[in-house]
Amino acid sequence: MPTSPSVVITGTSSGIGWGASKVLLQRGFRVFGSVRKQSDADRLSREFGPNFTPLLMDVTDAASIHAAASKVAKGIGPNRLAGLVNNAGIAVTGPLLHISADELRRQMDVNVTSILQVTQAFAPLLGTDPNRIGAPGRILNISSVGGKLGVPFIGAYIASKHAVEGLSLSLRQELLLYGIDVIVIGPGAVVTSIWDKAEQDDYTRFAATPYGPSIAKFAKLFIEDGRKGLTPEQLGQAIHTALTARNPKPRYAVVPQPLKNWILPRLLPTRSLARLIGKQVGLLPS
Repeated sequence: MPTSPSVVITGTSSGIGWGASKVLLQRGFRVFGSVRKQSDADRLSREFGPNFTPLLMDVTDAASIHAAASKVAKGIGPNRLAGLVNNAGIAVTGPLLHISADELRRQMDVNVTSILQVTQAFAPLLGTDPNRIGAPGRILNISSVGGKLGVPFIGAYIASKHAVEGLSLSLRQELLLYGIDVIVIGPGAVVTSIWDKAEQDDYTRFAATPYGPSIAKFAKLFIEDGRKGLTPEQLGQAIHTALTARNPKPRYAVVPQPLKNWILPRLLPTRSLARLIGKQVGLLPS
């Protein structure tokens, strides 16, 4: 009897990681999903059943990453992983003139450096170990619309996603040696609890800066737009396609209202787009 293809997904407690786990399990995959809390591991095990194996793993902690890789290696025996989905991430908010260097370092550590650490740890299971059985796996790096575009007040996050795009370009070329493909998923807004959290974010530390009124306006628009986004399951379906398509695209833009949120912003001249956004949030007179 053929074994189910196995995939590792980071950051599965909610959002895109949760949606990807749900869809892939429904399509016959075995999912190893990283979480940071035992309570989330227990909850997801109950929700998803025996084909979901939680990994207690902090993507910024090398020891926990390698422990998780060892657990997966035992779980899949001599076989190769079908995929690694680097999804875990955070968003640091605030104007770049007023966030700290430590906040930027934390943003890059979680969203970018972790991808390198996790990929290096799981690469032997994906195909760099010639003694394993099966076709080489695929690496899916979750970027964002913000990996190709930019908006104010989440500049640290935008920088991290641009870095994910660049890292993926080079990694795709380097892993040709092993037949391991690298695919970028670039979502727009996704309907998750992140928007409830965003509504509760404390922007008061920026209120006394010249950006105070604009940040309040931006946050309102950003949250309203986010709540009109795609479902986590829709992202899960795109991830399933990227993992299983015979000839996958190197990048999938999964964006609600693509004309407004993806096509036109990329066609507009850079300064025109900046001025348009500036007027929307009050950085320029409307």
